Amino acid sequence: MTWYVLEYHLVSYRRIWRSSVLSSFVLPLLTMLGFGVGVGAYVTGGVDGVPYLDWMVPGLIASTAMQIAIGDSSWPVLGGFEWQRIYFGQAAAPLRVADILDGHLLFIVFRTLTSCTAFLLIATAFGTMHSWWALATLPVAALVGLSVATPTFAYAAAIRSDSYLAILFRLGVIPMSLFSGVFFPVESLPGALRWIAWASPLWHGVDLSRAATLGTAPDWSAVGHLLYLALWAAAGWLLAHRQFRRRLVV
Repeated sequence: MTWYVLEYHLVSYRRIWRSSVLSSFVLPLLTMLGFGVGVGAYVTGGVDGVPYLDWMVPGLIASTAMQIAIGDSSWPVLGGFEWQRIYFGQAAAPLRVADILDGHLLFIVFRTLTSCTAFLLIATAFGTMHSWWALATLPVAALVGLSVATPTFAYAAAIRSDSYLAILFRLGVIPMSLFSGVFFPVESLPGALRWIAWASPLWHGVDLSRAATLGTAPDWSAVGHLLYLALWAAAGWLLAHRQFRRRLVV
C-alpha cells in the first residue's frame, strides 16, 4: 500500500515539477558559483590544502539534501492536514498510517536524490570530484534527508498554523545551514557552538560527503556518522507516526 501513496505523490509532482527547478537546480548552482568561485578566489591556499570550491561543494550537496527534505516535509505536510486535507482522504481508503507516512517519505527521498544527483553532475563538470567515492554522496544525501524529514513530519503534523514553520526555519534550518561545516570548518567556532554543530545531523552528512568527494577518511567514524543519522531518522519516524495516528485515527 505504501507504493500507492508514493505513486500519488509522483503523479502530483509530474504536474508541478517545473516549479521546483529553481530551488532544486538553479539556486545550488548559483550558490556554488557565488561562494565557491567568488568567495573562493579570496581564500588563498584553500582549506587544509584543498581548493575552497572543492572543499565546499560536498557540504553544499549535503545542505541541499537537508533543505529539500525539510522544505517538502513542512508546508506540504501541514497542508495535508489543514488545507487540502489529503491525509484524511488517504486514511479513508484501506491504508494504514504507516503506509501514508512511508509513501510520502519515499517521495521525499526521491526529491532529495534527484536534486543532489543534478548538483553532483554540475559539480563534477567543475572538476571538484577527486574520487569515485563521490557517488556515495547520494545515499548519504538520502539518509540526511530522512534524518531531518522525519522529525519535521512530526513537527508539521503537531501544529495548526504555518507561522510555526517560520520559527523552524529561522531557529533551525538557517543556523544549521550556516554553522555545520558547509562554508567553513566547525573548528573555527567557539567551543560551545562546536558541540551544537556536531550534534546537528547536517554536520555528519557534510563530513561523510566531504570525505567521499575528496577520497579521504572522515573526521569522525563513518559507521558512527551513519548510525547517528539513522538514529535521527528512526526517532523522527516514531514521533511522526505517533502524531499522524493521533490526527488520522478516530
